Amino acid sequence: MEFVRNWIEKSPLSAAMGVGLETVSEQGARLVLPYLEANSNPGKALHGGCAATLGAIGGQVVARAALGEAAAPFHTIGMQVNYLAAAINEGIVAEAKLLRRGKELVFVEVDVSTDGGKSIAHITTSVRGRFGAEPPELAVSPGDHGESDPGKMGPHLHTMPFIGSRGIFCEHMAGGTSRLIMPFRESNADENGGVHEGAVLALMDTTGAMASWAETGPGRFKASTPSMQARILTSPRNEDLIGYGKMVQRDNEILWSDVEVVNASDATIVARGTVIYRIVT
Repeated sequence: MEFVRNWIEKSPLSAAMGVGLETVSEQGARLVLPYLEANSNPGKALHGGCAATLGAIGGQVVARAALGEAAAPFHTIGMQVNYLAAAINEGIVAEAKLLRRGKELVFVEVDVSTDGGKSIAHITTSVRGRFGAEPPELAVSPGDHGESDPGKMGPHLHTMPFIGSRGIFCEHMAGGTSRLIMPFRESNADENGGVHEGAVLALMDTTGAMASWAETGPGRFKASTPSMQARILTSPRNEDLIGYGKMVQRDNEILWSDVEVVNASDATIVARGTVIYRIVT
């Protein structure tokens, strides 16, 4: 399992967030993330991207252990994140369990809880080992309307600790649409030098949430992400990423926003997903 441990220990994002691997086997793994202010939102609440990142890492750890080093490169082709509760000023633990191993696909369940035992997220992932295959030809995103109106909230987004730690900033946030930029930086990187899947998920989560806020407008509301579905289409490159968000449906306090994450240089699509956000007005 040394190559699995090396993947985590040599990933700059894992180091920046403080991710630790306690146990690993072909059947499961246990990861820990101590509380750090840099991983939080205002009020010392852990950013949802942290639980999603542990889910992605947990899925990949088990897949790598089950398929072996020869199956590389790996990427998470599908992921369902259900956020059950918030972690406030507390570290978290992820227990990853193998559900099924195929020839190149591995299905993993990850339960995330606080150090005190409170369940905060339930995640299922589908991880693919490409066995040295060449990267696929990627679809190109049409982008958005090209407007640049960050609204009242957008200019302050980077002041939130976890979002600022990822370097994410807002270009547009109005009319139910959002456009966020995440410049490439080493602290967001994977062991291979490309952007870590966890950073991609953080951008997706935040872009979808901001599209919802762009629909309702700011206010003294209670808000959270109950659920996110993500599909990572390829191993991300080492370049800036853009998140395009569009609120597509609203039912009172529940809002659905579709998100595309694209390479800034050529608009090729790295990941797609839907973020379900709840804003109680």
